[in-house]
Amino acid sequence: MEILLGKTKEELREVARQVGLPAFAAGQLAQWLYQHGASHFDEMTNLSKKGREALKAHYEVGRSAPLSSQHSVDGTSKYLFPVRGGGQVETVFIPDGDRGTVCVSCQVGCKMHCAFCMTGRQGFHGHLTAGDILNQLYSLPERDRITNVVFMGQGEPMDNLDNVLRATQLLMADYGWAWSPKRITVSTVGLQKGMLRFLDESQCHLAVSLHNPFPDERASMIPAEIAWSLTDFIALLKRYDWTHQRRLSFEYTVMQGFNDSPAHVRELCRLLGGMECRVNLIRCHEIPDSPYHPVPERTMEWIRDELTRHGITTTIRASRGQDILAACGLLSTKETEPVR
Repeated sequence: MEILLGKTKEELREVARQVGLPAFAAGQLAQWLYQHGASHFDEMTNLSKKGREALKAHYEVGRSAPLSSQHSVDGTSKYLFPVRGGGQVETVFIPDGDRGTVCVSCQVGCKMHCAFCMTGRQGFHGHLTAGDILNQLYSLPERDRITNVVFMGQGEPMDNLDNVLRATQLLMADYGWAWSPKRITVSTVGLQKGMLRFLDESQCHLAVSLHNPFPDERASMIPAEIAWSLTDFIALLKRYDWTHQRRLSFEYTVMQGFNDSPAHVRELCRLLGGMECRVNLIRCHEIPDSPYHPVPERTMEWIRDELTRHGITTTIRASRGQDILAACGLLSTKETEPVR
């Protein structure tokens, strides 16, 4: 049956009409779905019993509880959620004082095949709907503690942009959580067509997975570089104003002997110099049969200090949830996939 989670208020108006509810019931449905987080139609007590029965006959709310959970010694939690079209995805909740960040997935697997990412090894198995994406938030046990959402889980957001944009718009809607776009960050390896549309249609923050400033070296790590040139998408980003509400950040996973040399730092300074942006340095997390290894902490600090000295705001991202494979690059549901 068709699900309601992920529908806009306008679409819910048509749902109300089809089941014989008055037009104003669309607002009530939206409130139950997006403000109260209802799991079942019986919770929607200001709708008539007849209307609720009609909804049950044709629709589902669309909420699905996580299939399993893991909890890190540092407080991070990872959940395995079912996807209605088949498969599962992992979702991570990261508490930090008063801040609670959810790292959501947007695809089952990923097409990008980044060499240092476990999700990339999984292959691509399908897009998540907006309802699948929102379910990771609404069915999260820590839902009431969420303050921020990052689209940095499994999948490439710009490759499933319709559903990513719909999910973010519902989070920001006045009948939803009425969030500011400042609370949402969407990542990409640099798919230019999707990125251009995102920049024109959304005010959410953008995080670009950079990882190497030299295009030929980056292509060996991120095959998407071959189709979507680093040089081109940096030029595109420079056309936009980043001095107001929206933030631009570059993610840079530091790998020993691959992207940690003085030459790499100099090129980063040249490439990003003059841009209103920040760089997030990420510790490399080793995966099986991979040539990529972490660098000493002093190297992370040296790169941070050099970039900062050249006017580029740079931070070292804290690594969270590594013991439960919830840290950057470690998400994968390959072992849960059925044998084909």
